[in-house]
Parts: sequence; structure tokens; C-alpha cells
Amino acid sequence: MSDPRPRPRAFRLDDAGVAFDGRPAAEAPRAEVRTETAPIPDKSASEPLDAGEQAIEAATGARRRWRPSLGALVWTGLGGLVSLALGLWVDDLLESLWARAHGLGWLGIGFAVLLLFGVVGLATREIAALSRQRRIAGLHADLALAHAGDDRPAARVAVARLVALYAARAETAAARAELQRVMTEIVDGRDLVEIAERALVKPLDARVRAEVAAAAKRVSLVTALSPRAVLDVLFVAAQMVRLTRRIAEIYGGRPGLLGFLKVARAIAAHLVITGGMAVGDTILQGLVGHGIAAKLSSRMGEGVLNGLLTARVGLSAMAVCRPAPFQAVKRPSVNDVAPFLFGGAKE
Repeated sequence: MSDPRPRPRAFRLDDAGVAFDGRPAAEAPRAEVRTETAPIPDKSASEPLDAGEQAIEAATGARRRWRPSLGALVWTGLGGLVSLALGLWVDDLLESLWARAHGLGWLGIGFAVLLLFGVVGLATREIAALSRQRRIAGLHADLALAHAGDDRPAARVAVARLVALYAARAETAAARAELQRVMTEIVDGRDLVEIAERALVKPLDARVRAEVAAAAKRVSLVTALSPRAVLDVLFVAAQMVRLTRRIAEIYGGRPGLLGFLKVARAIAAHLVITGGMAVGDTILQGLVGHGIAAKLSSRMGEGVLNGLLTARVGLSAMAVCRPAPFQAVKRPSVNDVAPFLFGGAKE
């Protein structure tokens, strides 16, 4: 006699032949799996660099690769010929001294050795200064890209390089220790760059702004009181050279002769690129002030105009020598660093 009670048995849930409560089983749904991968968004392209940072990179050539040109070939050939001519002249001089007297020959050889050591030392210092300026320009560009793309790994690497740049300065010890602690925490790339800018670069900005204000004040006063135009030109040029070197030294550049020429070229390029923005910012206000001062005294008007030019050159030097972009700190204008040129009360 068979048992009418149903017995348990195993079955698969995806079996199309299984029926429940006597009803036919419905066709099992089929899922269509697609293997398409979504494109990964490019963080660096999500927020492009502003016009100010693009002008700085174009002026300093931080991303520019060296390419041989006709001018480089001309200067290389000319330098080689001059070096050979000097070498032959020194050789002839030593032979003449040696022919006259052995003592004069040994004395000439000693002076030649001193000259050789001096030339090698100067060349080494110039190469080191150029390399340091190139690293600062590259660091500025890397920090700007890390901030624009909110790239945390790139920001940590760039901030570590910024900390190493000022490792020898005792006044930055507290800021460097704070940044070392922050880099171990979970901080976004954009925030990390801004923290580093406020901690390390902002105190240096205050010193640079004081240098620019002092230079603009000296130029305006001396130009207004100087009796000769040629003295005005010489004094303004000397003050611009001194101001440029001082700003580069504050930010860690320490340029030599070739380094200064490179910085001066970058400043000139930055002034040309940002000329339109400067006119829209505060230069028009300065020109109006110059016109009012010129009505009172022609010498006073020249002093105001030369002071404006000095302040503008100082701000361009600040932009191209600064190791970090202006993000957390407001980019200064001529009215911020030299308000006395516009008749402002604050200084």
C-alpha cells in the first residue's frame, strides 16, 4: 500500500520544469550581462588652471622641453670659439713668461690654476642655481595641477618636495612639522595644497610684499627729488634688479648671473602676457593718480609712475618665483602692496 503523503526531495530553484501548486512553471527570466566599462573621469581635466596660473607656466616654461634652435647653435658656436681664443691667448702668455724667466712662468701657471678653479666654481654655482630655479618652477606647476585635479597622491608628493625645499630654514620648523603630521592623515589633495600654502608660503609672501612696498616707495621718492633723468633711469634699474634678486632669495631661488637673467626673462614674459589683466585691475587707477599728480608737479607724476612700474615688476617677480600657486591666499594687486601710490591711508 503506497503512502499518499508527499515526500521531500531536492530540486534547483532555476529549474524551468518545477511547478508550484499544480501550476505550470513560468519561463525563468534571463539576465543579460554586459561587459562594458564606464570611462574613468580625468580629475586633472575636471577643473582647468585659471588664467593667472596659465600665464605663470607660460612665462617660466615649467613644462617646456628644451629644443635646439638656430639661436642656440649660434651662441654655442660663438662660446666655443671665444673659449678657444682665450685658451690660445693664455697658452701664448705662459710661453712668453716662461721664455723670459722660469720664475715668471711658474707665477703665470699659478695664476692660471687660480683662474681655472674660479671658473669651475662659478660654473658649478650657476648650474646649481639654474637647477634650483627649475625645480621651484616645476614644483609650482605640480602643486597647481594637484590642486586643480584634487589629486591626493600627487599633492602629497608635491607638498613633501615643498617641505624639503625649506628644510634648512629654522623659522619654518613648526610649519614643516605640522605638514608632516597632516600628510599622514586622510586629507583631500586640494585641501592639502591649501594647507601647505598657508603654513609655509604665506609668511614668505608677507616679506615679499614688504620688499615690494619699500622698493616702490624709494623709487617714487627718489624720482620725484632727482635733478637728472639719467639718475632716475639708473636708480630705477638698480632697484628692480635688487628687488628681483631679493624676492627670488626669499622664496629659495638664490639666482646667480645666468639665473637672474632667466628670472628677468620670465618676469618680462609675465608682464607681456598679463598686460591686459593688469590694465583691467589697478593700473588704470594708477594712471589716473599719475595724471592728477602730474597736474600738481611733473616730477611728482614721474615718481608715481615709476613707483607703479616698480610695484608691477615686483608682483610679476613674486608670481614667477613663488613655489606654490595662489589658491588659499588672494593674489595681491598693486593697490594691496603700494596703496600710498594711490593716496591710500594704509601702507
